[in-house]
Amino acid sequence: MNNTDIRYLTLLSQEYPTAEAAASEIVRLSALRTLPKGTEYFFSDLHGEYDSFSRLLRSASGMIRAKIDLVFEKSLSSAERSALAELIYTPEAILKELNQTGRIDTEWRSLTLYRLILVSEAVSAKYTRAEVRKKMPGAFRDIFDELLNVTDDVDREYYWTELISSILSTGVADDFIAALCALIRSLTVDRLHIIGDVFDRGPRADRIMDELSAFEHVDFEWGNHDVSWMGAASGNPALIANVIRIALSYNSYDVLEDGYGLNLRPLSVFAAEVYGNDPCSLFYPHTLDDVVYDSVEHSLTAKMHKAVTVIQLKLEGQLLKAHPEYGLDARRVFERADFRSGCALIGGKSYPMRDTNFPTVDPDDPLRLTDGEAELMRILASSFHHSLKLNEHIRLLFAKGSMYRTVNGNLLYHGCIPMNEDGSLCAVSVPDPETGGSIALSGKALLDALDTLARTAYFGSYGSPEQTAARDYMWVLWCGPDSPLYGKDKNAFFERTFLSDDEVKEERYAPYYRLSKEEEFCGRLLSEFGLDPERGHIVNGHVPVLRAEGQSPVRAGGKLFVIDGGISKAYRTKTGIAGYTLIYDSHSLRLAEHTPEETTPSVSVVEKMPRRVNVADTDYGAELLLRIDELRALLSAYRRGVIKERSARLGLT
Repeated sequence: MNNTDIRYLTLLSQEYPTAEAAASEIVRLSALRTLPKGTEYFFSDLHGEYDSFSRLLRSASGMIRAKIDLVFEKSLSSAERSALAELIYTPEAILKELNQTGRIDTEWRSLTLYRLILVSEAVSAKYTRAEVRKKMPGAFRDIFDELLNVTDDVDREYYWTELISSILSTGVADDFIAALCALIRSLTVDRLHIIGDVFDRGPRADRIMDELSAFEHVDFEWGNHDVSWMGAASGNPALIANVIRIALSYNSYDVLEDGYGLNLRPLSVFAAEVYGNDPCSLFYPHTLDDVVYDSVEHSLTAKMHKAVTVIQLKLEGQLLKAHPEYGLDARRVFERADFRSGCALIGGKSYPMRDTNFPTVDPDDPLRLTDGEAELMRILASSFHHSLKLNEHIRLLFAKGSMYRTVNGNLLYHGCIPMNEDGSLCAVSVPDPETGGSIALSGKALLDALDTLARTAYFGSYGSPEQTAARDYMWVLWCGPDSPLYGKDKNAFFERTFLSDDEVKEERYAPYYRLSKEEEFCGRLLSEFGLDPERGHIVNGHVPVLRAEGQSPVRAGGKLFVIDGGISKAYRTKTGIAGYTLIYDSHSLRLAEHTPEETTPSVSVVEKMPRRVNVADTDYGAELLLRIDELRALLSAYRRGVIKERSARLGLT
């Protein structure tokens, strides 16, 4: 044993000061490895739909109702089981309604407590007592512990009856019911994987992030819409304009103003002054949700939308002009428009523009911001920089997020892996912080480098060459053709906004989306990321599955799951459904298909495990095994006298 090992074991002894403590922890961790694995839930493309996501999370995508059916199928009617499920999902709202309408009494409370105890017992069965106790709400932790751990020599029914009677007599029954419901929800969902695009389109991405921040085991695989907000928070002016533009186009004032406290007043004043006589008919917002906190007339929103659109196009043009190494010269479409004739030149062809009123554009210098636009952007950038809530959420995305993740044999990423037409990995040139130049990378190495770049953009020394290069590149991650988060040949934002020709608006998907339908191809990708090509799976989102047209989320012989099914209202008319949840428990992989009506989802088994998966078979189980090995080394050091037990050092033995 070398000196480094001894130093590490000495540090470990601070946590386990005696041989008995080390041995006890070895036994506990060994027992934990024998238990069934916790249930993992995979969501993608939430796009700010807080209400829908909260419903999916609280219902565990239908799995809580399935557990209720298992426990009470022969003793409760379907209506009674549904009512119990709804209570577990939203106990505070249900209890308030029942109390207000006089439909709640001592008998109802007693019966409901008994039923909830049975459900709690069922969902806690595969956890150790210590794990369950960690998830228990603090105020009632000791009572919960007693309820769920009645010993065999005690009459359980009598014990429960007496305990319930005591709860009722003390007047805390409603609080206890709500706490039991929270415990059930917590025990049903062990780990959450959010595979990109929490932000944009929907009204309350901030509330989704608040909910997820309270969840212990959650990870994010960044989507291009997430990276757009991350880049905006890093100070990229084009992305600041971009996230405001998208929010305005979907009437999402609540997330901007109430959620993040971003000051849009200067934009409204600027837009009203500059575009006061312009109907801005191309810029009226999609109204999928009502504004709750500060409604704005759609006519003013349209003016604000146009104002920030023009600013964004100027800023994007400046960015591309400054970075010819991006290879995106063809996307410098705004500066090449003929603003005198009202035509845009794209691919050598001239197209008439649907809107030709550009009072802030100098035809001889189209990319120059006016003094008013420059001052407006300074104010908006300051608002992003000083938003405590926004930066708290961005830091959470960095702390628990990444470009991709490998977990329990599965590969998770939002969009795609850049590929050549022949199926080989495509080398992409990205900024190299070490040299200040560029480096060509592909596959896993590319995603690792992009992960580092994103972190440099936000955490790097502001204004340094490294931070500036990384911050600028966040725009490429948002919508560049070689971005793993985007995966199309172009972002036809300008064409969709100002041109009528459908052909010029077309965005062609990268080769990945054709190749990924092949099982052998997916196996090679799994190998690239160090996973078993036979047993592993790829899970991503980004491209909505058009269920209404017969598309399936299960592809490549079950190797690939695409789980963007339209949680976002903006996509539901295309998909025909309201999202997917992939569920991986100890028995199987299941796919839940959700309806816009939020009825019980259709859940199907897509792969049954050859045997029940235990904690020992997971990444967490591997971590526990390493810990056990370390503790065995510590135990050996204690017994050989290499390290002395703390009680002995204190003269207590």
